[in-house]
Amino acid sequence: MVLRMTVGLLVTAVALAIAGRRLWWLKRLAFSGQPAPERVAAVQKHPGRDVSTEAAEVLGQRKLLKWTVPGVAHFLTFWGFTILLLTIIESFGALFTRTFSLPWIGHWAFIGFIEDLFAVGVLAGVITFTVIRLREDPHREGRASRFYGSHTRAAWLVLALIFLVVATLLIYRGAQINTGVFPYPHGAFASQIVGHWLAPLGYGVNAVLEATFIVLQLAVVMVFLVIVVYSKHVHIFLAPVNVLFSRRPNALGPLEPMRSGGKVLDFEEADPDTDVFGLGKIEDFTWKGMLDMGTCTECGRCQSQCPAWATGKPLSPKQVILDLRDHAFAKAPYLLAASDEERDKLPDAVKAEAERPLVGTKDDGGVIDPDVLWSCTNCGACVEECPVDIEHIDHIDGMRRHQVLIESAFPVEAAGMLRNLENKGDPWGMGEMRRGDWIGELDFEVPVVDGKIGDDVEYLFWVGCAGALEDRAKKTTKAIATLLHQAGVKFAVLGPAETCTGDPARRIGNEFVFSMLAQQNVETLNEAGARKVVASCPHCFNTISREYPQLGGNYEVIHHTQLLARLVEEGTIKPAERIDEKLTYHDPCFLGRHNKVFTPPRQILDAVPGVQAEEMHRCKNRGFCCGAGGARMWMEERIGKRINTERIEEALALNPDTISTACPYCLVMLGDAIAEKKSSGDAKDTLEVVDVAQLLARSVRATAPVAADGDGGTDGAGAADS
Repeated sequence: MVLRMTVGLLVTAVALAIAGRRLWWLKRLAFSGQPAPERVAAVQKHPGRDVSTEAAEVLGQRKLLKWTVPGVAHFLTFWGFTILLLTIIESFGALFTRTFSLPWIGHWAFIGFIEDLFAVGVLAGVITFTVIRLREDPHREGRASRFYGSHTRAAWLVLALIFLVVATLLIYRGAQINTGVFPYPHGAFASQIVGHWLAPLGYGVNAVLEATFIVLQLAVVMVFLVIVVYSKHVHIFLAPVNVLFSRRPNALGPLEPMRSGGKVLDFEEADPDTDVFGLGKIEDFTWKGMLDMGTCTECGRCQSQCPAWATGKPLSPKQVILDLRDHAFAKAPYLLAASDEERDKLPDAVKAEAERPLVGTKDDGGVIDPDVLWSCTNCGACVEECPVDIEHIDHIDGMRRHQVLIESAFPVEAAGMLRNLENKGDPWGMGEMRRGDWIGELDFEVPVVDGKIGDDVEYLFWVGCAGALEDRAKKTTKAIATLLHQAGVKFAVLGPAETCTGDPARRIGNEFVFSMLAQQNVETLNEAGARKVVASCPHCFNTISREYPQLGGNYEVIHHTQLLARLVEEGTIKPAERIDEKLTYHDPCFLGRHNKVFTPPRQILDAVPGVQAEEMHRCKNRGFCCGAGGARMWMEERIGKRINTERIEEALALNPDTISTACPYCLVMLGDAIAEKKSSGDAKDTLEVVDVAQLLARSVRATAPVAADGDGGTDGAGAADS
């Protein structure tokens, strides 16, 4: 008894010392980053929300259960180890007295049953994980495996340790049954089975097994603890904290403003020599960013859903986080050194790590390759899938900000777009006087705001750059205007007073240009007295509704599909003419994942007589990007397969007559991909891509004629150019 007590306590003390030292080191490393007072303030402000979030995300494993088989396996393992904390207490108690039982509940058959049930559940989880990892072996499957780039050896070691935790537990409990000291007379079915297997060995052998495996149980648990804090499995401790301090907007939410020292940057006073401009060094990340790096489980769910990775590009959201984490760990001695003298004494390898550029090519020794950084479309699939709430887009766009604002290093073709935004107020450089050209193509008057918006005007129609200037998107704009006019909805537009919302500038990393454009628009909207805004572009919709509040612009903003769906439901708009076509709908990322607007476009399609809608297998919150987001609309796609081609091929597999969407970016990108497929003979000549508003306008044409456009059809009925 004394021997096992001594050995058990010694092993425990050593393991706790090692694990505690590592956790303290991780804490110091995290807080070597920038402060994030807004995260603490949010938790203090919304305690009820955070309790429910922890219950759903951590205890309920909500995101993990989106993938049924691995989700259930993880649920069993998580709750198994939670319940098995009781058995660890029992093991420690058995070091001191063989007949130890939990106070008050130590002889309840139900407790013994629950402990064994979850022990078996953990074994089932281990078996499931083993099968999954064998089936998705990255050495065999390559990039197709979501574990490609993950540290697979450590994962196998942890699976083995989890198995040993349960195996040693059941063996010592089975031996306890045979020596008569097991606290549960009934219920512990798995222990009883093992006890039955061990019974022929006799009392003496079982007594030795009991003592040996109690110590082995604690030893395995303690080794497991040490392995956990030195591996990606430290997420066991960090994930609840990361979830607690993650941003909690509805859907993915806006990009955060640039901060330095925890305070929002004022560009009129900020100094690049002293202030942090984006993420240029690992220590420019906040402690929450550092926490993201340490929390990554390397599960690869983000990687499996990333459109850039799926089309052969070097961007893996998982690998970005892992590369940043590995760099932070390697640079840690430099970051944690108390003085320059200490840093001078560091090994050359650490000094070399400290000098690596955060973004740079392999030849430059960069941590993140520029091709990785600029491949991101900001679609949000990675953030949506991540079970531990890592904020990949914030980190990628933070690095972009530094590259654009400080290094002036970004894709050359984007320079023209940024120059046009600064000088002309739109990405194409067409100028403000072209913004109202579409109005002259209608046979009714569209009021243009001059001064204050009239009291009789319910909505300000934010047309957007594409909707006003791009030929295919202009058809959507005219369809929306016509439908609102027919429905008797009073609306007005800003016309020449409207300028780009700044979304392309912000998403490419030029926060200065975004701020300039956004402040101009907020001033215009406030002077006009805008109350309700309807936007046809999801990027404008997202920016005005989610990001302009950062600059004092607070408005009620809806997307045109939300308004049209409501008008259809109320009977104000009545689709009548049949459109006998097979159709599939493409979810725009900034409408769907970024804002959770999935139902209204589908309600509109369902209301159009004759339409046969069929979903692509990647749809709604798992929709696949068109390739235009993150300012990719203005950057050439030179690596791998074109994302819009991948998406169109998925749509073509359904053999549709029409592909619909609700975003001008998607309209252009999918239209270009269709044109390419038509030229190669892989798509029928009649295939078209249109906005849902155009389809709706086509259906109401029979009962409510609309103005003719240059094609001789209605402005809402014309198919998009392809």
